[in-house]
Amino acid sequence: MSIRAVVWDVDDTLFDYTTADRVGMGAHLLAEGLLDGFDSVEQAIVRWREITDAQWARFSAGEATFQGQRRDRVRVFLGQELTDAEADAWFERYIGHYEIAWALFPDVLPVLDALAASHRHAVLSNSSIHVQDRKLRVLGVHDRFEAILCAAELGVSKPQAGAFHAACEALDLAPHQVAYVGDHPEIDGRGAADAGLLSVWIDRDGARTSGDAPTGPHRIASLCELPALLGSDTRFGAPSTFR
Repeated sequence: MSIRAVVWDVDDTLFDYTTADRVGMGAHLLAEGLLDGFDSVEQAIVRWREITDAQWARFSAGEATFQGQRRDRVRVFLGQELTDAEADAWFERYIGHYEIAWALFPDVLPVLDALAASHRHAVLSNSSIHVQDRKLRVLGVHDRFEAILCAAELGVSKPQAGAFHAACEALDLAPHQVAYVGDHPEIDGRGAADAGLLSVWIDRDGARTSGDAPTGPHRIASLCELPALLGSDTRFGAPSTFR
């Protein structure tokens, strides 16, 4: 059966999160006078990303709330026992710098246009609807998606099959009728494949060799490859167009 819908990850798939986070955090640390504690801006940003990944893993495992992991990111990074209000205020100041750098990847609008008439579209993110709904509106693509689902509200997160199945249910489609496109090889790529969806892993930087890439997802380097992939029966083992 052909693929009837595409469900999308947001951060680092549609939206260039890594660049926005790096630029935004650099500006925030400068404004906060916090760079003296690091050898370079890049060192500070690497530390922030390490803490973000660790706290996000706690949220994904159900060990912290969405807001709680944000507050703990700030506390760990600063090494201070802040109140909730203080942590929230610090994070909101960072958000102000981060949002200035928001941008879609250049291949997003062309592929959404190319697939607009042939496929339905939805979003499944390991974030919160409060964050992603606003982000998609600011980026001008909110109306492209008929459903937007996020882990904070679902109570289940990727790579758990229940998250992917919730997106399929929102579209009233079976998993084998749905493609999932995401940037993380395990959380998105293997998770969607294990849940029975056509899994498409967007590997923009080609950082992994074929030997350490996950089995299951189709691997592409650009979203421009997606229409051709969806236009034929590629579900069971057709070669990737990744170069």
